[in-house]
Amino acid sequence: MVHIVGAGAGDPELITVKGKRLLETADVVIYAGSLVNPALLDCCRADAQIHDSARLTLDEVINIIERAEAQNLTTVRLHTGDPSIYGAIREQIDELRRRNIAFDITPGVSSFLAAAAALNLEYTLPGISQTVIITRQGGRTSVPERESLRSLAQHQSTMCIFLSIGMIERVVEELIAGGLERDTPIAVVERASWSDEKIIRGTLETIVARIRADQIERTAMIIVGRCLEPKDYQQSNLYSPTFSHMFRQAK
Repeated sequence: MVHIVGAGAGDPELITVKGKRLLETADVVIYAGSLVNPALLDCCRADAQIHDSARLTLDEVINIIERAEAQNLTTVRLHTGDPSIYGAIREQIDELRRRNIAFDITPGVSSFLAAAAALNLEYTLPGISQTVIITRQGGRTSVPERESLRSLAQHQSTMCIFLSIGMIERVVEELIAGGLERDTPIAVVERASWSDEKIIRGTLETIVARIRADQIERTAMIIVGRCLEPKDYQQSNLYSPTFSHMFRQAK
């Protein structure tokens, strides 16, 4: 059996209870060494086989899993954050299915959620935005034109931009070209939830200089939207005394 597990954003305590249990009992662990906090490996059994996938190809990862399956061993494939977001798990799933290898997926805390916690932020403020767009700037991995930052910016929604800090100038250009004002708030959270987490705030007009001054080049989440500095958001109906729902009648 193969368990695909989300390790969380960085803080080793952010792995789920289920994910930790699977990691503690696994015979074989294949972890994304370039991103997963190595402190999580302390959860592994002393006799577990541990492999860093940072230097492995897809075929090499699958070969390790096949050898484990031949020995009736349990494998944990440990991904950073939540494996469903930029986790490249579909190609692994397809290979496992071709080989009739059973698997399941345990979700994790994504870095866009850890970044919101670091910023004390609610992405979906009534009257400001009820939509969160998770996306990236096109680079070595292309993005369909209909999903370009320029196109998505027209929605004026909260945006969480992954894997793009090295192209921050282009990110800002595209967002402004899509209609966002230059004074639109933006925040960058580097290594969200790690012990060396860093937060930089600014506007589309000022953020590039601040990012370059701090030399932030990777493992950072970019968050854009008025939710960062809300001025006239509406309070939720959920707690309003004038709003009725199945658990409470309006006063």
